[in-house]
Amino acid sequence: MSNFFSAWTVIAALIFLGVTAWAMSGKRTAEFDEAARIPLDDDETDKLEIEKGVR
Repeated sequence: MSNFFSAWTVIAALIFLGVTAWAMSGKRTAEFDEAARIPLDDDETDKLEIEKGVR
């Protein structure tokens, strides 16, 4: 049973390192910057609500 837990720990660590490397890679910077701006961008619904006086 000890071997199972050891193997699971190694697999989990490799998955974590893989996801971290993927997230930090320079190729994804533009996509993450765009996603980070989503909450700050105005969309058409907000503009219509403001025009109607809902907000």
